[in-house]
Amino acid sequence: MFAVLKTGGKQYKVQSGDVLKIEKLAADAGETVQFNDVLMLGGEATVIGAPFVEGAAVQAEVVDQIRGEKLIHFVKRRRKHSSQRTKGHRQYLTLVRITDILAEGGDKTGVKAALGAGSAVAVAAAPAAAAAAPKKAAKAKAAPAAAGADDLKALSGVGPALEKKLLEAGVTSFAQIAAWTDADIAEMDEKLSFKGRIQREGWVEQAKELAK
Repeated sequence: MFAVLKTGGKQYKVQSGDVLKIEKLAADAGETVQFNDVLMLGGEATVIGAPFVEGAAVQAEVVDQIRGEKLIHFVKRRRKHSSQRTKGHRQYLTLVRITDILAEGGDKTGVKAALGAGSAVAVAAAPAAAAAAPKKAAKAKAAPAAAGADDLKALSGVGPALEKKLLEAGVTSFAQIAAWTDADIAEMDEKLSFKGRIQREGWVEQAKELAK
């Protein structure tokens, strides 16, 4: 039996015993986590989700938290006042071993859901409404009821498309963005191909104000 699951914005075809390198999860080595976004089940019978297979889940053991190989990002602008920039980046990853594929009952196991590292921070840092806050800040902090996330479109230059990219990467609150370090900015810039937009638009400074 195999399953196709979705995590970190990517899809993986897995079987019991497979070892995967995936986007970093908020879990320690030795923990068991469960992927609930199962797109397809295959075996004796094939079940295709719409978009997910109801009740299906994939359980895995966290083997280790690792980093990927180093990638070099080089930018050169051929102009009269030319400039060039070189940055190195190593992606944070989680190594997991698939232990079980559940065709049903996944919502009743009680096993910890596999969440991205950014998602765990967002859950812990839910924004508090302030009665005397400016109207703009209050509107920005109003989270969609279904997603439980801040309205990231309040950031300069962020439209529906960029907001979708951030949410898929596990970034759901202004508090997360406000806490980004230079290394985090470089990681997100490389991961989501923002091409320096984060620093150029001043997202971190904006997020600090919006998260107050």
